Amino acid sequence: MLKEKIFFLIMEKRNFDKDAAAWDEPPRRIKMAEDIVNAIRQAIPLNAKMSALDFGCGTGLVSLRLLPFVGSVTGVDSSQGMIDVFKSKIENQNLKNARAIRLDIDDGDVLEGCFDLIMSSMTIHHIQDIASLFAQFYDATAPEGYIAIADLDSDGGLFHTNKIGVFHNGFNRAELSRMMENAGFANIRDFTAVKTNKIGADGKEGVFSIFLLTGQKCAHLGKQ
Repeated sequence: MLKEKIFFLIMEKRNFDKDAAAWDEPPRRIKMAEDIVNAIRQAIPLNAKMSALDFGCGTGLVSLRLLPFVGSVTGVDSSQGMIDVFKSKIENQNLKNARAIRLDIDDGDVLEGCFDLIMSSMTIHHIQDIASLFAQFYDATAPEGYIAIADLDSDGGLFHTNKIGVFHNGFNRAELSRMMENAGFANIRDFTAVKTNKIGADGKEGVFSIFLLTGQKCAHLGKQ
């Protein structure tokens, strides 16, 4: 019985709906979003004609900071609460080139459309099957388009105090790069995008590193 309960807790999906209203309040999250967008701008030649997809967009903290540097942004997230907050920002700011859509790949939803940039920030550690996700990313990336993944370096399980729905305790950059390459992306590079201080699962304040991993869909190469 105990083993079954532990397994259920590990596999249980976190409900972000209840967190959505107050998600933007911690200054640490605001700075993280700003730093990630700055890293993307340095790594990828953004322009006003590009269409971008933000997978796991949350309340749009990264999406809306990216918007001035691209033509349009589509945010997708499995949490309806997060999407509702994002939509309210779009409406309040009268944004015509941003949209927010609920999409849950765990429920069988599939990414649709074709984007010049697919990015994701602090989301893929919540995805169990990353290889399948990267395959979807590849299919939804335009020829010569880009992918940008921001997430945690291996953290020993200390970053998250709430581990429900956390399938990966950060990532080894080389291993994730190989997964991206196996999906068909090329020109893969990694950078340290953010250093953030946070009280960890051990109750102590620690410094956690967030990388940006980028790649490109080179039309002449195709999938390996």
